[in-house]
Amino acid sequence: MDIIISNASGKPIYEQITDQIKEQIMSGELNEGDPLPSMRALAQQLRISLITTKRAYEELERDGFIESFTGKGSFVAMQNKELFREENLRQIEQNLLQAVEKAKLCGVSFEELSEILQILWWR
Repeated sequence: MDIIISNASGKPIYEQITDQIKEQIMSGELNEGDPLPSMRALAQQLRISLITTKRAYEELERDGFIESFTGKGSFVAMQNKELFREENLRQIEQNLLQAVEKAKLCGVSFEELSEILQILWWR
């Protein structure tokens, strides 16, 4: 499992970890039942605080992406198709929000933006 932390990113480190693990699960790179590194091992590998990895794993567990078992570790949870859809919709909304904000900043009208989206959809 490869995780790359960027100090230049505006995102907190725990969020970078959760986003990358979610992406690896959603892409099929990590499958149901696959073990994740222990929190301590991941903290050492990334040279970050154990508290940071603990927070990332707690977020992933809360969101249903992983399951943790005392004494056994953390594993990729059985994936719910609706959970995947919801996560993808959340990411799409974020990307569209960025596009809308940039369009407004550049003076692109709603009609022009709609036309661009339509062209991209049908290409």
